[in-house]
Amino acid sequence: MIALIFFSALLWDKAQAWGFKDGVLHNSIWLERAAGVYHRESRSGKYQLTYAEAKAVCEYEGGHLATYQQLEAARKIGFHVCAAGWMAKGRVGYPIVKAGANCGFGKTGIVDYGIRLNRSERWDAYCYNPNGKECGGVFTDSKHVFKSPGYPNEYENEQICYWHIRVKYGQRIHLQFLEFDVEDDTACMADFLEIYDSYDDINGFVGRFCGDELPDDIISTGNVMTLKFLTDASVTAGGFQIRYITMDMPSKSSDGKNTTSQGKTNFLSGKFGIM
Repeated sequence: MIALIFFSALLWDKAQAWGFKDGVLHNSIWLERAAGVYHRESRSGKYQLTYAEAKAVCEYEGGHLATYQQLEAARKIGFHVCAAGWMAKGRVGYPIVKAGANCGFGKTGIVDYGIRLNRSERWDAYCYNPNGKECGGVFTDSKHVFKSPGYPNEYENEQICYWHIRVKYGQRIHLQFLEFDVEDDTACMADFLEIYDSYDDINGFVGRFCGDELPDDIISTGNVMTLKFLTDASVTAGGFQIRYITMDMPSKSSDGKNTTSQGKTNFLSGKFGIM
């Protein structure tokens, strides 16, 4: 059963990614990692950490605030985050790989806000710890199988994981669910997997999934896709295995409907909640 998703734009900015288990006062989220550098934000939202809090977050994980040089080294191998964060010595900035009108002022490199005199300003954080725990990933291969953290064992509480898939231009991504067991509740508000037909978790929302029923296969409209896995502080389950393969773009004769072979839309209700 294949759900064809049809949205308009391919979005490249803000390659946020993946997760963590615990944090200072349970108040931070571990996002994308590259070359030992990773992005954190407060659990209460974007731009909520003072310099002292950002420093404490990184040190709690056995690392420290990234230097400008470490952030630039990560950027050079693809670390792209459209969110300003604290660095070492009170510096603030963010790494841009792909220029865009909505992020980085149309330029690439480190968008540098300089050393801040007011250390009570609130930003995100860029930490450096080459030995830190990872959850999620960025995939560019033509096919790949990825799993929830700890699979085949149960996943842990308080995970936030992002998987970003980017294949060659002109190809699409075919997701196949091999195993799926995520804490079940009516609206999928506790633990859930969200899928986006874009390279971020803001645009191209496809659906939110939980429970133990295999979701339908999903085919992207373009060459990028994002999966976000979030778990709360109680109750875990077996997790999931997902495979993707690439396929060529369809001919112009496609009917353009976002439906499965049985006529169900991919924006599922009940066990598979929607936003």
